[in-house]
Amino acid sequence: MLNHRTIVLIKNEVTYNVDPVPVAASNAVLVENPQWSFSDARMNDRAPARVSQGKLKPLYGGTLVQFTFEAEVKGSGAAGTAPELGQALQACGLSETIVAATSVTYKPASSAQKSCTIYFFKDGKRIIGTGCVGMVSGSLQIGSYAKFSFTFVGHLVSEADIALPTATYLANTPPVLIGVPFVVDSRTPALTKLDFDLGIEIAKPSNIVAADGFGQLQITGRKVSCSFDDEDVLVATYNWLSKWQLGTAISLTTGVIGSVAGNRFAVTLPAVTYTEQSQGDKSGIVTREISGHAAESTTDDEISIAFT
Repeated sequence: MLNHRTIVLIKNEVTYNVDPVPVAASNAVLVENPQWSFSDARMNDRAPARVSQGKLKPLYGGTLVQFTFEAEVKGSGAAGTAPELGQALQACGLSETIVAATSVTYKPASSAQKSCTIYFFKDGKRIIGTGCVGMVSGSLQIGSYAKFSFTFVGHLVSEADIALPTATYLANTPPVLIGVPFVVDSRTPALTKLDFDLGIEIAKPSNIVAADGFGQLQITGRKVSCSFDDEDVLVATYNWLSKWQLGTAISLTTGVIGSVAGNRFAVTLPAVTYTEQSQGDKSGIVTREISGHAAESTTDDEISIAFT
């Protein structure tokens, strides 16, 4: 079996843990570094008092399944139409707001969150996970295209020998990160990267009634964080230390990335507080390495990902 021969299908569930049957023609997601594994498996050791010092065989007590992959960030090709990653993002605790022919925006949601079913094909074998919820982080590096990294956990349904389906993917390519109009605290920085993580917390409650011994998997919290670098400047130009010490909330936005309607996006964090600073180096130029906590500006708006 060849590792690169992998197809991932993702579809949001109408009812939790009920397979909506994703299809390769409309639910395929183009992924990088796809992997699956068992998660939270229970194996019960048995150690009764016996004459023999040997151990009795352990007993299987249920397991979950985990899927990890990266995906390029790009629009659908039509403004106001959800991107290929839309259903995956919704299963990571994000709401989806569509403005017809204009935009699709994803923001954190504290209620009415969605789950998904994942069909994971690996060169002739298919793993199905239902009731999946996930964690997502993003990496934006200068001169490359943006990537989102996903980790999903769900209920294992089956593992079977199934031929690879013929998947349909979007034909457009992701915009490359050059000429990006970043704004950090009303100033134009000289960044080389921006990373963020929604800091999703997932509860995996036990349930003796469930076939796998696990109840409904739920997102129970989030702590959005980010990190970036910038060329250091004089205190008179920008006082990094004072902003940190005073706990000043600053806004950060990538501005619109991409130039073609339907394949543009922007990431906005409206209330970032610096949590850590250090000195760095960029080809002999002093930089400031920044970590921050992204808080809400109003409600459920720590981060916004808008496709236009």
